[in-house]
Amino acid sequence: MHILFIAPSFPKYQPQFVRALASVGAKVTGIGEGPVDSLTDELKHWLDDYEQVSSVCNEQEMVDTVRRIQQRGWVDRLEATIEAHVMAAARVREECGIPGLTTKQAWLCRDKSTMKEFAREHGIPCAQSIAASSVEEVVNFGKKVGYPIILKPRDGAGASATWRVDKERDLEHAMHDTGVIHGHSIAVEEFIEGHEGFYDTMIAGGNISHEFISHYYPNVLEAMRTRWISPVIIHTNRMDAPGYQEVKDLGRHMIRKMELDTAPTHMEWFFGEKGLKFSEIGARPPGVGHWDIYCAANDIDLYQEWASAVVHGSCPGTLSRNYSAAIINLRPTQDGHIQRYEGFDRIQEKYGEWIFKCHLPPPGSPTQPVGEGYMANAWIQIKFPDYDGLREILEDIGQTLKVIAT
Repeated sequence: MHILFIAPSFPKYQPQFVRALASVGAKVTGIGEGPVDSLTDELKHWLDDYEQVSSVCNEQEMVDTVRRIQQRGWVDRLEATIEAHVMAAARVREECGIPGLTTKQAWLCRDKSTMKEFAREHGIPCAQSIAASSVEEVVNFGKKVGYPIILKPRDGAGASATWRVDKERDLEHAMHDTGVIHGHSIAVEEFIEGHEGFYDTMIAGGNISHEFISHYYPNVLEAMRTRWISPVIIHTNRMDAPGYQEVKDLGRHMIRKMELDTAPTHMEWFFGEKGLKFSEIGARPPGVGHWDIYCAANDIDLYQEWASAVVHGSCPGTLSRNYSAAIINLRPTQDGHIQRYEGFDRIQEKYGEWIFKCHLPPPGSPTQPVGEGYMANAWIQIKFPDYDGLREILEDIGQTLKVIAT
């Protein structure tokens, strides 16, 4: 089977998808923005061919490139695993006659307003929302549902360019930043108070082969705005706990209604006083290399499971559920340059056997802004057999390990 894979070299976990495809017997052609000389020797070994484009989101250039590849031989699939590439990839598939995620399905995953309209039409509870392209629409929505409200790009990912507005008089900065004041269409949503998590799956041939549930501590918007917090994303191995059944039912229902066939999914949800609410869904893996968390927690190569689904139509592995696993992001004390670390030796002595990945930029490294996410600056990935025990370990790490910057 010949697979075209978009952006094989960046971000840094992208080569794992190529490795996995090659390991299950696929011929893989990469399409990326960097020159072939920028690829590592390892990645070149896994790839059978490579095409450079100026932008993988330039649909006409991508169509021309794919058609040129098709003239050399048959193409079975075109795969994209990054949120920003999903829509362009779907349009190229349809233009070039390649099966996979359709433009309709991709649009439901990318456009926040259409996504929530679809969810409500199919009985899936979610926050009240509108697509707004004027100040008047935003103001009227705030008056209707009450504050706080959320303003975000219609095709955004995570908390990028997302604003929480607590009062009408605070709208001005948010409307300038999102561009709605200039007529740019954005998503405006009711703010849902509650705990935030996500439900992920791997679908093969229309069937959910693997499913996962993870939690944010604290919620993403707070985590990306607050320096003193060491935010955590933790995957639970208690998937059969009664409290998770509603989450699984909601996620499965959304996937069925979208008629997804073979794809990874990532669905965000909130739970609070208003009950369980769907937030958004993507037909791609979660960000920040979170599949590495799932691999470590479940003694499985999830990248290979995905590749097997794409190439052979099934996922042969079994999840062990032996561990809960997490990433904790460690923020520098200020912007500038990392000077030193305090407390790492104590953490290594206490929990070293459970740490499976660790990134501590060397002293002298420039810091990254807090809003850059969970893999900016220093981070640790760790697993432990007990979910509550892992949460206690993460709290200890956050209080003990300090990144001193000047």
